[in-house]
Amino acid sequence: MPVPPEPQPPQDVTARNIGVGCFTTVAGFFSGGMLGVLVSKIVEAVTGAPKCEGIPTCDWGQYMLVGAAIGAITLPVLALWRLNRGASGDQS
Repeated sequence: MPVPPEPQPPQDVTARNIGVGCFTTVAGFFSGGMLGVLVSKIVEAVTGAPKCEGIPTCDWGQYMLVGAAIGAITLPVLALWRLNRGASGDQS
């Protein structure tokens, strides 16, 4: 009968979490900002808002900042939640 392996001591994952969190915050900021500008274009098309020459929409900055803030928060949270859930062995 094979002997089960001894349990490994828990690893310190703080550095990994900081690295993943910082990287996904930057990625979430830019991807959320791009999605915000896409939403502004959809809103402009649906509402028939006036067009501005040379930029996507006249108020693209507001949409970009809101999308960027949402992306900078949600992407790291989801990535770290999924990463740490897999590390703890929780399968729920």
